[in-house]
Amino acid sequence: MRRNQNTYGQYIWIVIFLGILAAVGWWFFSPTFIDNQVNEALPTAVVVENPTSAPVENTATEVAPQPVQEQPTQETSSSSSEQVLAKGSFYNLVYLSSGEALVYQLADGSRILRFQNFSVDNGPDLYVYLVPIDPVPSDSGSEIAGSYNLGRLKGNVGDQNYEIPADLDLSQYKSVVIWCQAFAVPFSAAPLTIQ
Repeated sequence: MRRNQNTYGQYIWIVIFLGILAAVGWWFFSPTFIDNQVNEALPTAVVVENPTSAPVENTATEVAPQPVQEQPTQETSSSSSEQVLAKGSFYNLVYLSSGEALVYQLADGSRILRFQNFSVDNGPDLYVYLVPIDPVPSDSGSEIAGSYNLGRLKGNVGDQNYEIPADLDLSQYKSVVIWCQAFAVPFSAAPLTIQ
């Protein structure tokens, strides 16, 4: 009887271990099969809506008709005050990628890193780094010395923006890297060529 209880306890621990192993495996490997698409606009694009004339309620006093000026119902304009400071095209390191990385200075003086027509193979724990080297080696194992982390990758497909701190000296950074923190692997990179 005692032996059956020990065997039953061992089976429970094996099932728990396999459940934990399956959960960890799903976290690491499921992003490889699922695309996460993002579609952010350039922050300076502005949509201006002009209201149409509201109907005038009939009142007891007569009011002379006013000439109606035609106005467009919707006007889309993009500010031309943003400036591209640097740009480059993504190239493959360990995984396939495409698209452009652009550093914009916006009308208010702030800067963003923008990915356009971007695509990279998905993976777990992906981040966007600025690094002081170009080209970026495909070596894995440790982060590139002097790198700056701009945050988690928003999506492996689509246009997206990342704020660059005002006090960050961009002249110290030569490339953008999509970096997997979990495995210390550079997925792809793009040089930042000053314009």
